[in-house]
Amino acid sequence: MPQNADNILDHENLFRQPEYVALFENKKADFEFSVPADKVQTIVEWTKSKEYQEKNFNREALTVNPAKACQPLGAVFAANGFARTLSFVHGSQGCVAYYRSHFSRHFKEPTSCVSSSMTEDAAVFGGLNNMIDGLGNAYNLYKPEMIAVSTTCMAEVIGDDLDAFIKNAKQKGSVPADYDVPFAHTPAFVGSHITGYDNALLGVLKHFWDGKAKTEPALERVPNESINFIGGFDGFVVGNMPEVKRIFKAMGIANTVLCDPSEVWNTPTDGRFRMFDGGTTKDEIKDALNAKATLVFQQFCAEKTTKYLREKGQEVVALNHPMGVTGTDRFLMELSRLSGKPIPPELELERGRLVDAIADSQAHLHGKKFALYGDPDMMLGLTQFLLELGCEPTHVLSTNGGEEWAGKVQALFDASPFGKGCKVYPKRDLWHMRSLLFTEPVDFLIGNTYGKYLERDCGVPLIRLVFPIFDRHHYHRMPIWGYEGAMRVLVMILDEFFETLDANTIVPAKTDYSYDIIR
Repeated sequence: MPQNADNILDHENLFRQPEYVALFENKKADFEFSVPADKVQTIVEWTKSKEYQEKNFNREALTVNPAKACQPLGAVFAANGFARTLSFVHGSQGCVAYYRSHFSRHFKEPTSCVSSSMTEDAAVFGGLNNMIDGLGNAYNLYKPEMIAVSTTCMAEVIGDDLDAFIKNAKQKGSVPADYDVPFAHTPAFVGSHITGYDNALLGVLKHFWDGKAKTEPALERVPNESINFIGGFDGFVVGNMPEVKRIFKAMGIANTVLCDPSEVWNTPTDGRFRMFDGGTTKDEIKDALNAKATLVFQQFCAEKTTKYLREKGQEVVALNHPMGVTGTDRFLMELSRLSGKPIPPELELERGRLVDAIADSQAHLHGKKFALYGDPDMMLGLTQFLLELGCEPTHVLSTNGGEEWAGKVQALFDASPFGKGCKVYPKRDLWHMRSLLFTEPVDFLIGNTYGKYLERDCGVPLIRLVFPIFDRHHYHRMPIWGYEGAMRVLVMILDEFFETLDANTIVPAKTDYSYDIIR
């Protein structure tokens, strides 16, 4: 074989060697019973047609490659945003392995999360004993200050009662009677990861504000001048949250970030493992009840939580992942209105620099067509920014976006001359997007790592701005919020534009008349 200690080949070259080529050909001929290649190609070409697109968009009972994840993934994200809190998922061990690996592959950091390891017997008789043993083991082994419980499909299908199970576990001595174990039911077969984030965050707030599952008196609200901030499920939280904190500090606003996993997914390598780092403390959670207002950065990530906050007497401002100049303007003006503090000159300077950068580059992006997919709030923010740049967001798709979301996107289209002919697609998946890219081509695609198969199949350059990003490193460390974050997004879009332009003009004496040094 070609691989040996003296000549180690990287994998992309190793499997091109003659021995492996012959091995794969023999496997295909002798074991795979494959359809003839010409027949496969005929079907492939048909799937690119308008006829196939009509059939594709008429399917009802099948989802192909949805651009979303399940509820418990969002619950694990939320749990990691609280200080010394261990996420405990009541369900099977394999599910939890998925959540941990999903976050670890994106953030390039270990993600702590445990499971009650339900198996066949628990599926029949219930998972009470798993909860009793699991809470005890988690408490004694890892010594968290709080354990946040969520569920998977198995626990929800059989109807396990988390409130009763946790109280039983405390009676059995798994954890102290006064130990904090907030919980949320997060069935993976409905909603998505943003639903799970919302349910888990609401579960934490209710636990502390409503008397810890009715074992203590509920807290009474004593309003103060602080402002809460809820960022929502955010794959760029490591870069975004420090940017948001910097803005609050620059404006001199007392604030509490409710759910902040930016530090636990950005720990240093200095010889000490940090299972827990940063996050919102229990005292901060309790005091957050007294805030005069809460600013929710992503409306569709926190719908239940928003309703609960309003019921508690707080003013709630729900935004839709504001990006770019207009989006950041609104964010800052809301902060100024809520706090009574002026927007400082340093932020005005950042705004001017962003506007200058857009003016420098707008001619290159003007009229370029984009397809984008992802969570509903982020799609709203990106759509507004693209329109601001003079781009045309031709296809905007969100698997977990509903009709209300679609109406908001359409309103953005209607308000801009660049929105003419653009369409929004709620509750559609990436197989729908594939049809659109063939029948109504665009210049660029904005999505996550899974979009690279669309890039290869449809020949549309991919810009990675959506969670998860597995095949590129450290994008999550840079902000995409605020004026500084908008600058980062602008550069990412321009980089892909110029890379594509160079690739399309690279042949000497044929296309290199536009292979320019100066762009």
